[in-house]
Amino acid sequence: MCPCSCRGPVLVPVAPRVRRCAGRQKRYVGDGTSTRGSTRDRGWCIRRAYSGPTSHTALPVRCRHDRLRAPPVTADEIVRTLVGVLLLVAVATTVLLTARAASPWAPAAAILRGVVQLAAISLVLTGIIRSPLLIALALTVMFSVAATTAARRLGGLRTGLAPVAVTMAAGILVSGVVVFGSGAIAFSPRYVLAVGGIVIGNAMSIATMAGRRFRELVDDRWEEVEGWLALGATPRRSTVDLVRRAVSAALIPTVDQTKTTGLVTLPGAFVGAIFGGVSPLEAGRFQIVVLAAIMATGSVTAVLLTRWLAPVRTRPSLRER
Repeated sequence: MCPCSCRGPVLVPVAPRVRRCAGRQKRYVGDGTSTRGSTRDRGWCIRRAYSGPTSHTALPVRCRHDRLRAPPVTADEIVRTLVGVLLLVAVATTVLLTARAASPWAPAAAILRGVVQLAAISLVLTGIIRSPLLIALALTVMFSVAATTAARRLGGLRTGLAPVAVTMAAGILVSGVVVFGSGAIAFSPRYVLAVGGIVIGNAMSIATMAGRRFRELVDDRWEEVEGWLALGATPRRSTVDLVRRAVSAALIPTVDQTKTTGLVTLPGAFVGAIFGGVSPLEAGRFQIVVLAAIMATGSVTAVLLTRWLAPVRTRPSLRER
């Protein structure tokens, strides 16, 4: 019985170094390429391929029916990972303690929280990766946490949640429709989860930076805003220039990351795809689509959020939350 999800015979000796996957009746050669038509399917399943009519040798042959199959993480790899992470945390904490920084234990606490959260989400995703309903629920939870986090940075949940949630949702919806509607990335549960998670996280960061930068500019240049109001300008008109500056400042990290991709940094989606066994060309294609989606989402979110906050009648409070 075939170990992948097609559940057909494991091997059928049809030709030298060729075997048949009975699930879709397509023939695959040793490099995982379909010999029928122009379809080129690649996956993760490791099989045997026949080198002759009756004999066979162990040869990596990939099948598209079980692309999510990957080698399990061993206990030794987990131990090595923990050792490396603990050493890096120790370096960061030691440096901050030596410099007498205000929060020397913050990196250690952040890493500990990240480990717990990633372990939990890894276990959860193992069970939901194939369920569209559960993936939609996971994305909803991600979006709720992101919107709440950004709103707390912009004056609290009571005043900041509505503008942050609406503008983030608008930006994510626009980029999602374009990415999956155009076919740039296949509309499947695992791709929706991957792209959605990345875009939601970046939308949260851009919303936070845009809102905070706008309020900082209003506070620093309040005399200019008051002057416009005294001349009869509307509250929205009095902050038009500040809105433009805030949007530009919020997008600087995203623009710089996109400009230096491949030269200075290798983005996470690209590296993750390479580690997963995808070809560099396919990983690069996926990454550039993700970067474009982040840029579109960030632009829509930053512009809508700052315009929502633009009508200012009183000097905002810049207390850190």
